[in-house]
Amino acid sequence: QVQLVESGGGLVQPGGSLRLSCAPSGNMSILYAMGWWRQAPGKQRELVATITSGGMTDYADSVKGRFTISRDNVKNTVYLQMNSLKPEDTAVYHCNAINLSFRLGWGQGTQVTVSS
Repeated sequence: QVQLVESGGGLVQPGGSLRLSCAPSGNMSILYAMGWWRQAPGKQRELVATITSGGMTDYADSVKGRFTISRDNVKNTVYLQMNSLKPEDTAVYHCNAINLSFRLGWGQGTQVTVSS
């Protein structure tokens, strides 16, 4: 079964940067609107950034101006560039389709920890 695989997380100091990647594990196109979500311990999953198939983007207020979502349709990959990271950005980050019709099961995600 094809899944979305997230990578690029890690431990970073406040003010640092990370770049997350999301791509399918098998032969499946993700040329539709995609999003990055995050879930911190004890909190609900939060949608932080979206990108349409044509490249239009939108962001949660909590990350606006610091995070940038992008996509490479040739590589069939979606990215999340995270700058000026804060401890409150610590969470497991997931990607998935915005449209429920294309939504896959939530994978393991990638852990982002912002700490000094």
